[in-house]
Amino acid sequence: MTELLTCAQMRDIERRAIESGSVTGLDLMERAGQGIVDAIFAQWPELLRQRGPVPAPPRYFRQDEGGYFSRRRAVVLCGPGNNGGDGYVVARLLHRMGWQLTVFGMGEVEDMPPDARVNRTRWSALGPVVPLTCDAFLAVSSGRGLADVYVDALFGTGMTRPVQGEALKVLDVLAGSGGDDFASRTVAVDAPSGLCLDSGHVPGRPEGYGRGLRSVALTVTFDSPKVGHVIGIGPDICGRLAVCDIGLRPWREFEGDQIDPDAPGGTMRHMNVRLSGAPMVREGRRDPEDIARHLLKRASGGHKFDHGHCLVVSGGVARTGAARLAARAALRIGAGLVTLAVPPDAVAEVAAQTTAVMVREVTGPADLAKVLEDRRIRSICLGPGLGVGARTREMVAVALEAGRHVVLDADALTSFADDPGALFALIEKGRVVLTPHGGEFARLFPEIDARLNAPRLLADDEAWHTALAAQGGPLYSKVDAAREAAASSGAVVLLKGRDTVIALPEGPAAVHAAIGARAAPWLATAGAGDVLAGFIAGLMARECPPGDAAECAAWLHVEAALAFGPGLIAEDLPEMVPQVLRGLENGDQPHLVGQ
Repeated sequence: MTELLTCAQMRDIERRAIESGSVTGLDLMERAGQGIVDAIFAQWPELLRQRGPVPAPPRYFRQDEGGYFSRRRAVVLCGPGNNGGDGYVVARLLHRMGWQLTVFGMGEVEDMPPDARVNRTRWSALGPVVPLTCDAFLAVSSGRGLADVYVDALFGTGMTRPVQGEALKVLDVLAGSGGDDFASRTVAVDAPSGLCLDSGHVPGRPEGYGRGLRSVALTVTFDSPKVGHVIGIGPDICGRLAVCDIGLRPWREFEGDQIDPDAPGGTMRHMNVRLSGAPMVREGRRDPEDIARHLLKRASGGHKFDHGHCLVVSGGVARTGAARLAARAALRIGAGLVTLAVPPDAVAEVAAQTTAVMVREVTGPADLAKVLEDRRIRSICLGPGLGVGARTREMVAVALEAGRHVVLDADALTSFADDPGALFALIEKGRVVLTPHGGEFARLFPEIDARLNAPRLLADDEAWHTALAAQGGPLYSKVDAAREAAASSGAVVLLKGRDTVIALPEGPAAVHAAIGARAAPWLATAGAGDVLAGFIAGLMARECPPGDAAECAAWLHVEAALAFGPGLIAEDLPEMVPQVLRGLENGDQPHLVGQ
């Protein structure tokens, strides 16, 4: 697992590194530029290969259709800030290798940050800086054809407002509005310009630029991925993400007293966010796959109750399927015993379709309370197929008052849509996991959801600037929403999606992004969420803390889907758990986001 940084955290790391006296801002900018160049050649190694019979200098020459050799060519778009400074370093380094460069710049030299100004001046000693206009950009492209590489160094981690003016027009062209394929040869520095790296949103352009989402082939970021790279539309437009080490590790650990509690967004926004399924492992972090490996270590000769008893509460006749899925999932994840609490009229239906799962008749809240007198029951799952209404609310109240670990999903959440506060008042901190999808989240946390899904105002809308000033910082993200929901409810909140976010009431959060090698579109199938709820309940029956249980379950959920592949239905997910766990036991490499 690796840590995701917010833009404020990244700036804080750089500030502390520079203030230490061990490194200068110019040093960091030079390292960043070199990292971008290295990433370009890693992405397109053919740009370094010998082309044709000319013996020297072979690595940056190419043969055109007429048989002549011409130098590799790059177009670098440099913004007015430090992102642009990185771009000027890239231009200088490629020029040193013999490339032909066209460098576009924004803003006046005297208005640039000091380090960026130095690097613009250094480039100006080698070649011109062309003022960035759409006409000038089109003239270069039409007159000389497409370059080998386009570097988007216009706007990076500081982007919180819409791109406007000539820059927006140029980005529209890069998006392919003129029919040319720029995307396949474009490199973004930190992010495709316009993407807010704290939220994964594009301010002012909710559908992206031009004809659709503006994607690039490669995005190079520094030290660690940022939150916006893996949530929202970030994964769709960043292409391959390369993380460049620029030597900031000694200054990247965050302590509580290093964060200003009065800063915009407060302390919670500055807490670290973890990315599950990433190729980097940080010391002191318990990865979901480590938790899964722990599941393999059953005590020799142990009794089934040593591995936990999980109770899943079912709906009535013709509505038991979801609960049966959850029960099967809890059993496969390793709970020693799983019992389905079933209305009397549905007992025969359930018994005919289950074997290893036990069945108990439960008519209503009083019966459930009696069942829960058995202290061996460690966890309870309510919601899948339970039905919406007063009976479900009463059943939830009984479960929460029993002092066990509880997973609330589906109908158990929707039943409190009219009075979420009544649910939150029952929750004992540290014992409950809520697993809403977007619609359920909106019903339970309407004010939070309204901020999360607020319209992305257009750049020329005066209300945009008012809203941005009131917000005091980056766009509100899914991570922010899950954290606020967890804090207000007292529960661990698992907000489902391709970019599932898990937040604890105390503030820590993790993103489980089903992207890259972990993309599992087959999980968009009926019943998959019921299985996830069962996984969590089964893990908590095994005395896994709620936050760890939610993270491990989300990770295993994707791993099981990837192990099965296309054609997956919900019933297949629990049956893939043994294969996934065997792979971990055998030392197989799990699927990683960065692959």
